[in-house]
Amino acid sequence: MSDLSSKLMPAGYRSRPATTADVHAVHCLITTCENELHGCATTGSDHVAADLSLPGLELTSDTVLVHDSKGELAGWSWVKGRRATVHVRPGHQGQGLGSWLLAWAEARARQLGSDRTAQTVSDSDDAAIALLRSRGYSPLVTEWLLEIAMPVEPEVPEPPAGITVRAFRPGDEQAAYQLTEDAFDEWQQRRKTYAEWARRTVERATFEPAASPVAFADDQMVGAVLSLDIPGNAEGYVERVAVRRDHRDRGIARMLLREAFRAFHRQGKQTCTLWTHSDTGALSLYERIGMTVQRSSMVYGKPLTAG
Repeated sequence: MSDLSSKLMPAGYRSRPATTADVHAVHCLITTCENELHGCATTGSDHVAADLSLPGLELTSDTVLVHDSKGELAGWSWVKGRRATVHVRPGHQGQGLGSWLLAWAEARARQLGSDRTAQTVSDSDDAAIALLRSRGYSPLVTEWLLEIAMPVEPEVPEPPAGITVRAFRPGDEQAAYQLTEDAFDEWQQRRKTYAEWARRTVERATFEPAASPVAFADDQMVGAVLSLDIPGNAEGYVERVAVRRDHRDRGIARMLLREAFRAFHRQGKQTCTLWTHSDTGALSLYERIGMTVQRSSMVYGKPLTAG
């Protein structure tokens, strides 16, 4: 690992690559950080499992765990393409681990041939923001976590003329992939492969077909909401929202979201959440259906020079 970072590892710590056996430990680290920052955790363990099993991710070279002398996981990072993630356990912050992990991530991204790197940081994480800015990162995109309260069962509008709606079922995977990636291609930098997309959506243990309505015009899927039911979380979670371009501005997204909210309410959920960001232009849609911003994050990016 030392060849990937010019900074010396802080005294009392050691590093190694992650393995699939580390999912629980990494999940505990991430949720500890989330609880410290926000008073609650939103990341499910299957999210970590999906990250560590992404096609193209080489655990031995694209991940690093840092443990203290007692064996506690103090921090970690992974790099895939132009994106990186860094977490440092609250009790170990201020020891230089964040700087070391960030340097490691940048070095690995260069080794992979990336011309720039980016990562998402909560707007309430002042220390992380200061560190990124000190290393030449600048804001790129704002992300918002939105929530809707559901004290009573949400009403669902009738489908537009010519549109039928049903819950997601086996066999819908390829159509949902095509639809959502076509929609996301309008702003995302790289189209995901089916394997990568599926690992983060329909193959997750928390994928909830009953709260994932899909819309059809004739036999063509033209809209989809894909949802997760994360154990230990009191709210439902919407992972993806997409409507085919030629069927937008017909109320399909609003109808599908309300359908998902109703499904979660019938399962006993009183709230539902989702993330969106400024490139999608969807914030106003979610606010119009009654969702409110709970917190925000920023994607920070940095050009990488060789060496």
